Amino acid sequence: MNLIITSDRSLGSTLVDWINTTLKPEHIVVQSLEEDLYDGLVLHHLLCELAGVHLPVEEIALSSAAQIRKLELILEELNKHLGPEDDSKLKWNFKVIHNKDLLATIHLLVAMVNRFQPELNLPPNVKVEVVVVEVGGSGIKSRTEMEVLTDDRKLTQHVDSLNRNGGSDSLGSAQKEDPIDQLLKLEVHKVNTVKQAILHFINQKVSNMGLQVVDMDTQFADGVILLLLIGQLEGFFIPLHDFTLTPCQPSERLHNVTLAFDLLRETGFEVPSVSPQGEEIPLSSIQ
Repeated sequence: MNLIITSDRSLGSTLVDWINTTLKPEHIVVQSLEEDLYDGLVLHHLLCELAGVHLPVEEIALSSAAQIRKLELILEELNKHLGPEDDSKLKWNFKVIHNKDLLATIHLLVAMVNRFQPELNLPPNVKVEVVVVEVGGSGIKSRTEMEVLTDDRKLTQHVDSLNRNGGSDSLGSAQKEDPIDQLLKLEVHKVNTVKQAILHFINQKVSNMGLQVVDMDTQFADGVILLLLIGQLEGFFIPLHDFTLTPCQPSERLHNVTLAFDLLRETGFEVPSVSPQGEEIPLSSIQ
C-alpha cells in the first residue's frame, strides 16, 4: 500500500484540465483523479479520442467485476501505445487503478500525455514523498521513498530511492525502526494523510460486511472490527461463540482484543510487546 504524504497539486490540476479539455465534446467532466477514473469509463473515452480505438466494452460497468474486466481490456490496449514492451516495468495495472491508487493513476496519465500530446506543458520535476506500507507475516513494515512523476523532459520514471542508494547506514537504521515510531515522527498533516489511507484500506476490507470505520481509536477498542478484519485478511471465519460481537463489559472487550492478538501471533505476525488492556497513544492525539 502506497501512501502519498507530499504532493504537487499543480500536476493533478493540469491533468484534470487536460482530461476535461480532451473530452469536452463528449460532455464528460472529471473532478477527482481517484474517484472518476477507476471504473474505466473516462479512460475508454480518452483511448477513443486520442488513439482512435473503440473497444467492444459496455459504456457503464456497474459491478466491480465488470469494471475490472473493462479496465483490463482498456489498459491492455493502452499499453500497446505507451510501452515499454515489458509489462513488469509499468507503474500501473488494472488492479491498482480500480483500487483508486492515485500514484499509479497519475503515472498512467502522465505517460498518456507524453505519448499523445507531448506539447502539453506539465509541471516539471514533480516528486512525491511516499510511505510504502507492507503487511506480511512478520508484521507491518514501512519505508519512505521519493517518487519522480515528471522530469525536465516530461518523461515519467519510477525512482526507488532506497534501492538506488544501495542502502546506506542511515537508511538501514530507518528500515529497522518500528513503523509506528516512524509514523509518530511525521508532521501532523502527514500523520493525518496516513490515517486516512489506513482507514480507506480497512473500509475496503470490511465494507462487504456492511461495516464502516470512521474512528480507529474508538471503533477498534472493543476488538470486534479488529477480529473481523483479521478474518478478512487471512481468509478464515472466526466462530461467533469465540468472541463477543456486542461487548458491554470491560472483560468482554479485553477478551476480544486478547483473542485478536493471539490470532495475529498464530498467523505469524510480530505483535508488539503491548498488553491488550494497555493504553497507547492514539494517532488522533498527535496535534
